[in-house]
Amino acid sequence: MTVNATSPVSSPAASTSTGSSAASAATQSLSYNDFLTLLMAEMKNQDPTQPMDPSQMVSQLATVSEVGQAVQTNTTLASLLTATSLSQAEQLIGRTVTSADGSTSGEVASVSVTSTGAVATLTNGTTVSLANGASVQ
Repeated sequence: MTVNATSPVSSPAASTSTGSSAASAATQSLSYNDFLTLLMAEMKNQDPTQPMDPSQMVSQLATVSEVGQAVQTNTTLASLLTATSLSQAEQLIGRTVTSADGSTSGEVASVSVTSTGAVATLTNGTTVSLANGASVQ
């Protein structure tokens, strides 16, 4: 699961525009476990003569908590959206659907929900994407 960064990341590689876009893409692909691994590495490798400021540590622990809650919220939201899509798709069975371009029409036999949206399978075996503005009669 991809978690968006909660604050900008600054690094030497981010000083150029190419480096900045690469750093941004890498930051957005970090998982919650990656974040925890980086935090633990930072804490293990800190200079013992200059330990981390307690307020910074509390701030980072709060960030860990926020990231964990965001992951949980995203998971719950995805489940809710899937349930809503399935509920709406269920109401199409037995109704006549016409594709957005008008080339395909027929009675809906089944509906499946994919990552790109709902797809209706008609009684004649053809499929119609419902995400592209199909009409229902």
